[in-house]
Amino acid sequence: MSVVDLNSDLGEGFGRWRLGDDEAMLRVVSSANVACGFHAGDPATIRRTVRVAVQRGVAIGAHVGYRDLAGFGRRRMDVPSEELQADVAYQVGALAGLAAAEGGRVSYVKPHGALYNTAAVDERVAADVAAAVADVDPSLVMLGLPCSRALDAASAAGLATAAEAFADRAYEADGTLVPRTRPGAVLHDPDEVARRMLRLATEGVVEAVDGSLVPVRADSICVHGDTPDAVAMAERVRAVLTAAGVRVAPFAGAGARG
Repeated sequence: MSVVDLNSDLGEGFGRWRLGDDEAMLRVVSSANVACGFHAGDPATIRRTVRVAVQRGVAIGAHVGYRDLAGFGRRRMDVPSEELQADVAYQVGALAGLAAAEGGRVSYVKPHGALYNTAAVDERVAADVAAAVADVDPSLVMLGLPCSRALDAASAAGLATAAEAFADRAYEADGTLVPRTRPGAVLHDPDEVARRMLRLATEGVVEAVDGSLVPVRADSICVHGDTPDAVAMAERVRAVLTAAGVRVAPFAGAGARG
């Protein structure tokens, strides 16, 4: 039987502002990338998200980002290494504290937005993120793009790694994501997305925009939580995987303490 993880970005509300339906998504996914307060999220929102994740046995990941609430962490920043490492360590530590307060634990780290994209290609940023995570807890797993500098740096720092694919994103023939600035970069048909992810889980390939089949390593599949009808799409993906005999399970352990 094939096994795959489903992850989603959660805990991204701030004060009275809500983004997505975290409780509904936590009934679907097996791993939660929880905002740590820098790109989104406030302590009470984060703690509520963690509480539900622990109750449902969903693995908890630190979704670390640039200190950029106004830009939702999607603006590229040139942050010096000492500052960036401190920022990442701070975020992981903050989430670990809130998780512990709810009887859970953080089991992996996934950078967010601009930090994710920069660490995938920038050796210095990738090394800074990996070093910060390893300093806080070397048992944490780094989740990122396959064959990226982020995962290479994590391995060099002694961290375990996991690769992810994106359910609702189109792929180029070289295995990279189609930039969001191009038409068709984001997919909206739940049935199409579910079929693509079933093929990925069972055959290890996705169909690129030019029609070619691209091998993609995926220990986890990201289903975005802040897009229109996100929960319905995630539910459809999980239903199709389960019906085909693919088991959905966390790649990095459950959210509760052992």
